[in-house]
Amino acid sequence: MSTTLLAIESSCDETAVAVLRDDKLLANVVSTQIEIHQKYGGVMPEIASRLHAENISIVLKEALEKSQVKLEEIDAFAVTRGPGLIGALHVGLQAAKTLAALYGKPLIPVHHLAAHIYANEYVKPLIFPCLAIVVSGGNTELVIMKNHLEFEIIGETKDDAVGECYDKVARVLGLPYPGGIPIDALSKKGQATYKLPRPLHDHSFDFSYSGLKTSIINMVHTAEQKGEKIVIEDLCRSFQETAIGMILDKSLRAVEHYQVKQVVLAGGVSANSYLRSQIVSRLEGGGVDVIIPPMWCCTDNAAMIAKLGMYLYREKVFAPLDVAVDPNWQIDHFREF
Repeated sequence: MSTTLLAIESSCDETAVAVLRDDKLLANVVSTQIEIHQKYGGVMPEIASRLHAENISIVLKEALEKSQVKLEEIDAFAVTRGPGLIGALHVGLQAAKTLAALYGKPLIPVHHLAAHIYANEYVKPLIFPCLAIVVSGGNTELVIMKNHLEFEIIGETKDDAVGECYDKVARVLGLPYPGGIPIDALSKKGQATYKLPRPLHDHSFDFSYSGLKTSIINMVHTAEQKGEKIVIEDLCRSFQETAIGMILDKSLRAVEHYQVKQVVLAGGVSANSYLRSQIVSRLEGGGVDVIIPPMWCCTDNAAMIAKLGMYLYREKVFAPLDVAVDPNWQIDHFREF
């Protein structure tokens, strides 16, 4: 007997609904707010929440039409509970709660970052032990999985996330938001001529990006005061090789230390071309499988919520209707709500 899930994602600036029947994705509709937030140079939480409230019913209707599935046919409703922006999360969770209550079906709380990892299963199955490199605007983590639904954080950022660092560096360079896209593009035209610090360049698996960000901000401001020219392409290349280099170096050490069989990328920064090419080339010939997620899986979407939601449905990981959002939910506590 087949199982049909409807999944909702609203953790940041994308309102998304997907319908998954067993392993077949019937619909994956995403409404992005990126053009609205670009004028502010970052996501404005209050505006994001309001736009989610306006968009959720429209996106839900479109997903149902595309999947040709009626709400009465849905077996369970999966929804992002965290981490994310608290107001944005509330919109998705309230929609899912309403549907679960109305149709008397289970409510499945899904961890946003764990779902990014499971998005890789749209390419091929996970193999264990697996190292997930979770990199986004709000998170930088190395996660070991020894089996399905088992997450152990072995390293994380002590301050800024790598994606946040990209955005702040882009802002001081006068580049558009989100910063990862223009920096990645410009870095291909430059040379790594600027010497930049590598914080936490140690034997831990943790990261720090605050010092790198501050170093570039100070460099640019000093150059402006002295009337000196910054070669933006070269600085972008220098920054990218440093920022992504930290991830690559620590990930490769983790691969050896934990004897992993597979490495997967997850999160918005997994769209970075340098990270994608380097992780493949550095692991080539070493007997470690690598999954590079398709670009549509890198940004927030509900298909990934549905994919993980299906595993949770089979494990009967259901939440009561009074469950609350958790903007700081830890991936290794995903069953606690």
